[in-house]
Amino acid sequence: QVQLVESGGGLVQAGGSLTLSCAASGRTFINFAMAWFRQAPGKEREFVAALSRSGDSTLYADSVKGRFTSSRDNAKNTVSLQMNSLKPEDTAVYYCAARWGTISGRSYEYPYWGQGTQVTVSS
Repeated sequence: QVQLVESGGGLVQAGGSLTLSCAASGRTFINFAMAWFRQAPGKEREFVAALSRSGDSTLYADSVKGRFTSSRDNAKNTVSLQMNSLKPEDTAVYYCAARWGTISGRSYEYPYWGQGTQVTVSS
């Protein structure tokens, strides 16, 4: 079992930046691959970024490549999502997720989820 708590969401103007954080507690954090997903109103949840257990391997959705960067600190049990050049279409609730084992971009492979944090990008 692992508990996840996101923070850092808010309102930002288009072109701005925001950093989300996810704090994990419970079982050994280093054994979990981590990921970020988002869900906009009326839309399905979509993959944003994922990190391997060490953080050496990453995956990004095409829509955020070159703008978003995710990293993890296994000593502090945290993962972050640095979001730059934000666009109105990035507006969504952002979720942190964890799975035991290897990196994945598939939401159904992640059994552990945070409560989400709202990101709103104004035009």
